[in-house]
Amino acid sequence: MPSATGRNVFVTAQIVLISVLSVMSARAQAAPAEKPPMADDVFKNIQVLRGLTVDQFMGTMGFIAAALSMNCSECHDTSSSAAFASDNPRKQMARRMMVMVDAFNKANFGGKREVTCYSCHRGDARPKVTPSLAEQYGTPPPDDPDEIELPETPVPNTPTADQLFDKYIQALGGAQRLASVTSFVGRGTYEGFDTGSGKVPVDVYAKAPNQRTTIVHLTSGDNIRTSDGRNFWTTSTGTFLPIPVLVMTGGELEGAQLDAALSFPQQIKQMLKDWRTGFPATSIDGNDVEVVQGTSATNNPVKLYFDKKSGLLVRLVRYTNTALGLIPAQTDYSDYREVSGVKMPFHWTVTWTDGRSTIELSELRANTPIDAAKFARPAPSAPRNP
Repeated sequence: MPSATGRNVFVTAQIVLISVLSVMSARAQAAPAEKPPMADDVFKNIQVLRGLTVDQFMGTMGFIAAALSMNCSECHDTSSSAAFASDNPRKQMARRMMVMVDAFNKANFGGKREVTCYSCHRGDARPKVTPSLAEQYGTPPPDDPDEIELPETPVPNTPTADQLFDKYIQALGGAQRLASVTSFVGRGTYEGFDTGSGKVPVDVYAKAPNQRTTIVHLTSGDNIRTSDGRNFWTTSTGTFLPIPVLVMTGGELEGAQLDAALSFPQQIKQMLKDWRTGFPATSIDGNDVEVVQGTSATNNPVKLYFDKKSGLLVRLVRYTNTALGLIPAQTDYSDYREVSGVKMPFHWTVTWTDGRSTIELSELRANTPIDAAKFARPAPSAPRNP
C-alpha cells in the first residue's frame, strides 16, 4: 500500500476544489476580503467538526489521513460534490471514534488531549489488538528524530539556545553580513504531488523582515503562496480544478510567517518564545544535530535542528494544532551556497501530512528590487492550455 505521504494531497485538494469553488467566489463580494471561510458554510454534512475555518478543517482531515494511512477517497465518494458529502459506514465510524476519544479524554484526563486517533491506529486502518513477538524481540526501528522529547531532566552539558543561534549566525556569515541582505529573488525547479513527480519552474521572492511569495508554474496555471507579514493567501489555477484565493489562518498562517522570517534568519530568535535545549542526542542522515525548541504565539512547538559540526540549520519541524491533535510539517535545508557573503540553502524539501515537495534553486540574487505587488493578495491567473 502506498504511504499516506504521497497519496493524500490529490483528494485532499479535491475537497477544497469541489466544495469551496462556488462558495468562495460568491462570498468574496459580500464579506471582507480577509475573513476566512468557515467549514460549516462551505462543506456539507458536517456533524462533529463544527466551528472550524476551512484550513483548520483541512488540517484535521490531514491528521486522520496520517493516523490511519488512508487517503480521502477511501472514505469519500469523489465522483461528484453531492456524493462526496454523502454518508457511508466509514464516515459514520469516524464520527463515532471522534466522539469516543473526546469522551475518553474528558473522563480520564480532565479534557486534556492525551489520546488521539494515532495513539491506537499508528498508521494502520485497524488498530492491532494482539502483541507481536516479532516486534518484541526483533530489531527496533531507528528513532524518528522528530519524535524526541525533552526529558524531565535535560541532558547536561548541552549548548544553550543563545549559543546555538550565535553559532548559526556565524556559520551563515555573521550578523553584519546578514543584516546587509534585505531581499532576494530565487529561481529554480519545483517537484511535488501536483507535478506528477516531474519538475516545473518556480520563483521565490522575499523581502525583509517578513514578506515572502512562492510561485510554482504548473503546466496549466500558477500555484501561488503569498505572505505579506500579517496575512497568508494561497491560490492555484494549475491544479485539477482551480483553487480560488483562500485566506489561511491558525497554524497555516504561523507557518507562512515563520518561513518568511527564516528568509532573514537573524530575527528568528525573537519570533518564538520559551526556547529550550537539552534534548537527547540524535542525528539526521547520519549527521549529529543539536535540537532547540521554541513556542509560537499560540503555544505550538517549533523544533530547529542544527548540524553539530557546521552549525547550519538542516531541519525545521513545526506543529499545528488541529481539532484532533498536533500534525507536523517538516522542512529540510541543504546545499548551502554563498550569496553576497551570506550562506543560503538552495535546496529544501517540505514534508507534511498531505504530501512532499522539493524546491531546488539554480539562481539566487540578493538585494534585488521587488515590486510590492508581489506580496499583495494574489489574483488567480488565467489557466493555461496544457
